[in-house]
Amino acid sequence: MTATYKSYTLQFKNPSGTSRGVLKTKETWFILLHEQDKIGIGECGMFRGLSIDDRPNFHEKLKWACDNINLGLERLVAELVEAPSIQFGLEMAFRSLASPDGFELFPSEFTKNESSIDINGLIWMGSKAFMNAQIKEKIEGGFSCIKMKIGAIDFHTELELLKSIRKEFSATDIELRVDANGAFLPSEALEKLKQLSEFDLHSIEQPIKQGQWQEMAKLCEQTPLPIALDEELIGVFSEEKKIDLLSTIKPQYIILKPTLVGGFNGSTSWIKLAKERHIGWWVTSALESNIGLNAIAQWTYTLDSKLPQGLGTGSLFSNNFDSPLLVKNGTLRYQKNGDWKLSHLDIKINN
Repeated sequence: MTATYKSYTLQFKNPSGTSRGVLKTKETWFILLHEQDKIGIGECGMFRGLSIDDRPNFHEKLKWACDNINLGLERLVAELVEAPSIQFGLEMAFRSLASPDGFELFPSEFTKNESSIDINGLIWMGSKAFMNAQIKEKIEGGFSCIKMKIGAIDFHTELELLKSIRKEFSATDIELRVDANGAFLPSEALEKLKQLSEFDLHSIEQPIKQGQWQEMAKLCEQTPLPIALDEELIGVFSEEKKIDLLSTIKPQYIILKPTLVGGFNGSTSWIKLAKERHIGWWVTSALESNIGLNAIAQWTYTLDSKLPQGLGTGSLFSNNFDSPLLVKNGTLRYQKNGDWKLSHLDIKINN
């Protein structure tokens, strides 16, 4: 077996705003496994400014993984603990190599197009008019759960947007989630959570920046609105540290992004510990291409979660890869007759 890697830049159709800035492009990397006439592909979607493996030696680690591919998945993953996106890319690539078509990684009713995954509609930050247009589009598109990025524009304007949604749609009609991406200061967070709770929100993701465990624990204890940890999980590798974090903060939910927390194995570890502590959870993509999104979606379906998942990001890019993934009526589906086209990468997966 041999391995190579390729880089690729995804282009956003529209600049997408978060409290960390506006995104126009997203770098990603693909590991390609070659064994006789078979090829396996995995995506290492390291996220600049967010991933723990956004370090100068990222490419060295990627090259090392390819040069030492014959160590096998288990040993490679053990050596790359602090490179979760590469761990995930390897998990994906090995499953792809073993798959008859290279893309059905977790055969299920989902991949047979007999079942679907409920997902949330994502609303990016921008002007009030831009955000309002997105909200209307998602509701018309059949979404029963909407996730709105907040924390970059005027807070009063964001409250007005939420108020306008609730005037038209009750909590039984539309589930509303908000994601602050750590935008609030600890001193102001509780008051803002109280104001947000007036709109019957499902939850808020990461109200304050990660790493402030005591402040976050106090918030989770006093909050009138369920809190979901997202960025807080990044860079926490050992089971002991994971237990410490969950036991200290006691969040209402955690959110798993496999690219950021060590792939399927890393995410499964978090879910097990959360369940033991009666903490809810759901899975979210981290702006991977359809290759990574496909792997996350297939794996997520096997978990049998009843909550809407954050897997509706495939349509964000103008140069994404054609795939069987389809968003319809607020769900993600896998069309059995859908084709994969990787011509942008100049490769053909045809096991």
